[in-house]
Amino acid sequence: MNKYYLYLMNPIKVKHCSSCGIVFDCGDISLEKKCWCNDFPPIFNFSEAGDCLCPNCFKNSCSLKIDEYVTTISPENALGNRAKDLPKTTHLIEGIDYYLENGNYVFKTWFHLKRGSCCGNGCRHCPY
Repeated sequence: MNKYYLYLMNPIKVKHCSSCGIVFDCGDISLEKKCWCNDFPPIFNFSEAGDCLCPNCFKNSCSLKIDEYVTTISPENALGNRAKDLPKTTHLIEGIDYYLENGNYVFKTWFHLKRGSCCGNGCRHCPY
């Protein structure tokens, strides 16, 4: 393993959640497999988030922040929303991008905002 490779990695550390106190692992498994928190949308500033949160607390914090943002969206301002400018990802997170209802995926407003436009299918949570 060369020094450049090690420089790019965030080594795994054992952390205590600053919210609930449980112990969890934080860091990159490899250069290709980043820390679990990289699956979430980059919506926090380091100063806001404090120290690392466990996966459950981090998901809850993301959900709250996203829900607050979604309440500011109307059909008039949806096309100019900031979520569409976030890095694109194929990883969907239950409770943030969608929920399950009778075995069916129901995409939430956040998912539609990230896409950036209406698909024309009459989605339940379409902000456009």
